[in-house]
Amino acid sequence: MKPHPAVAAIRVAVRQSLALVDPGDRIAVAVSGGADSLALAAAARHVGGKLGLRVDGLIVDHGLQEESAKTAALVADKLIELGLDDVVVLPVTVTGAGGLEAAARRARYTALRAAFPSWVLLGHTLDDQAETVLLGLGRGSGPRSIAGMRPVDHPWLRPLLGIPRTTTREACAALDLDPWQDPHNTDPRFTRVRLRHEALPLLESILQGGVAGALARTAAQLRDDLSALDALAADALTQATVDTDLDVAHLTPQPPAIRRRVLRMWLLQRGTPELTDAHLRAVDDLISHWHGQRGTALPGGLVARRAHGRLTCEAPDT
Repeated sequence: MKPHPAVAAIRVAVRQSLALVDPGDRIAVAVSGGADSLALAAAARHVGGKLGLRVDGLIVDHGLQEESAKTAALVADKLIELGLDDVVVLPVTVTGAGGLEAAARRARYTALRAAFPSWVLLGHTLDDQAETVLLGLGRGSGPRSIAGMRPVDHPWLRPLLGIPRTTTREACAALDLDPWQDPHNTDPRFTRVRLRHEALPLLESILQGGVAGALARTAAQLRDDLSALDALAADALTQATVDTDLDVAHLTPQPPAIRRRVLRMWLLQRGTPELTDAHLRAVDDLISHWHGQRGTALPGGLVARRAHGRLTCEAPDT
């Protein structure tokens, strides 16, 4: 008997993703209990079994709601019923800057990495990708943000970026799986929730449909462009590097898009933990608008300076 079309579509997507892994790799699915991750877990178990892969389940308990531990245990039971090889609940503490959404995301990804799987399958769908692109556009975060989430970003695999959220719900219904409804997914305090329930439906109505798919296609096109530019920047970085410094003469003729990518790669190599567009433009000014200015302070207590035709990036007392 053929599977339901929604189930088949998700299995095909998962099979394409798992073609990238080695037979000995440890594969895990991050599962919240919602329709997206539950449908993904079922497909991963089916496809992984046929490929001879061990597929585990990882459930992050953020502890943000009453009885969250009970909810995580119920999700674990569902994964055991689906036949996943090992199911682990990962309790985390959500703290830090950037608001609840950002703090929860950091805690979640940190816990999943610490579980030491070779690959973690994430249930982000086409709709999630569209929301991510809209967030990047609204915040002016630049092309890397508008390019959205990558299907392959080791250790993360996102097989469902081409699958709409409606398909995961249909798959769960066809498989008689009862997804958990996270109350945070309808809480208007969260920006992504308002995008999901207000902004995107309005755009779909105004533009007569197809907006989520169009945004996802835009992200894919940008990722191709970014890959090409990053490859050019990597070559330019090699040519401009002298010991641990950068030769300004090699960078000055480069187009700004390449030069700033070179600077980003170099600064990350030098130990800056995070970079904003403002940081990159300030360091770029040491090349493109040089008038003897002082160094530029960067995250991690580092300072980028220009002296004797070179850029350096060091702690102030070195």
